[in-house]
Amino acid sequence: MSKSIDVRNPRTGKYDYVIIPPPQKLLAQQCQRLRRAQLRWVSLGLEGRVEALQSWKQAIIQGREKLTEALIADTGRLSMSIFEVDLLIANIDKWCILAPRLLRENEFDTPISHIKLQQVGVPYQLVGVITPWDFPLLQSAVDTIPALIAGCAVVVKPSEITPRFMAPLMTTFANIPQLKDVLTFVEGDADTEVTLVECVDIICFTGDIETGRAVGEFAARRFIPAFLELGGKDPAIVLESANIDLATSAILWGAIANSGQSGYAIERIYVAESIFEDFYHQLVAKVQRLLITHPTLESENLGPIISAKQAATITKQLQEAKEHGAIVHCGGEVENINGGWWCYPTVLTEVDHSMLVMTERNLAPIMPVMAFANRQEAVDLANDSIYGLGAAVFSEREDDAIAVAEQIQASTVSINDASIAILQIGAVQGSITLPEGEQNAFKFSGIGNSRTGTTALTRFLRKKTLYKKTKPIQDSWWFNG
Repeated sequence: MSKSIDVRNPRTGKYDYVIIPPPQKLLAQQCQRLRRAQLRWVSLGLEGRVEALQSWKQAIIQGREKLTEALIADTGRLSMSIFEVDLLIANIDKWCILAPRLLRENEFDTPISHIKLQQVGVPYQLVGVITPWDFPLLQSAVDTIPALIAGCAVVVKPSEITPRFMAPLMTTFANIPQLKDVLTFVEGDADTEVTLVECVDIICFTGDIETGRAVGEFAARRFIPAFLELGGKDPAIVLESANIDLATSAILWGAIANSGQSGYAIERIYVAESIFEDFYHQLVAKVQRLLITHPTLESENLGPIISAKQAATITKQLQEAKEHGAIVHCGGEVENINGGWWCYPTVLTEVDHSMLVMTERNLAPIMPVMAFANRQEAVDLANDSIYGLGAAVFSEREDDAIAVAEQIQASTVSINDASIAILQIGAVQGSITLPEGEQNAFKFSGIGNSRTGTTALTRFLRKKTLYKKTKPIQDSWWFNG
């Protein structure tokens, strides 16, 4: 019998939920059932899979109240929980619209006149998805939906910190026969993740570097593909020519959306010396208008720190920064309010790269602001990191902003905005899918094909080529005889 895991409520600090990881043998059996059902799933064809996913979407719409309530209990915030459910629905529509175009089997001529080439995609039978606690539902959907529509079976292991959403979500597809046999969510911890990697044909992992490295190494030993997204320490560069009002508003949102608990959060800010004081004064003024989701959910701009371990990391970074001379203009503390951990939006100056707050991830609404003397120094500071996920550049001169953006070692750069990558996931307007860029993480922020754009779907297909002879003739290179 597996040992149960108590789950903490981020608003109250109480351990009010329990999960029980499946025994290794049981999980292996589940994976085998999913693998067998995948053969029926792929035989439905794309049209049949789209129909099943659209039925799932309708069930999610009907069950969204319970799903949202579970997400609120998982994360302690309201608006972002609604946002996650909306994006799940939008993601289903997006891939149902895109898939017919992306999964067409194409035939091409070859340099040999009587040989044609047909390109087909063969789905991996079983995809494993391991997701973090920052956006528990959305992070699960990003990999799961394109894998399903590609023809794969999928097993998802969410974070043990935010598992409550699983039950109401599984209820939404329990009555869709084709889907319930090829999709499941499993409770568990690190040991469960190890077993999962042993059982699948391809693994998608989103989380921290240490765990991601272990997952990647284990996948390599099994000789299966691993797509790893390992977070960032995203910089913002504000050039002298920037619109300060726009920059402070954009960076404020990019830094504290979901209380800064996002891989694409702005975690360090570099500002031209000539506008430095104006910038941070405006930023502080805007921060002071914000509210936390306490005592009621409706009073929100900011939710609690979801992970108690993360609260300790934030406290350590803030204490170390202050001890080394950082000036706190607002916030600056992690507070325990009725059992929940809360971090008020914090603006720091007199910071540098000797401080943890400028170099290590914190997943918190903390905005350290540092001045730079020239453009090259700004680029060097932005690139002085082991991470390379996202970034932002601000300037009213587009050419200047692009010139800086091109030098930043990151997979996505927002120009005169911040953290746009979060909103791109699931962007659908009517029946026309809006453009979505592909992004490959730099440095230790990840490895593998993009989770956005075309390859978000095609990475779940092995490419197979059929060479077809169109005339019953002997080839010139055959042996005579």
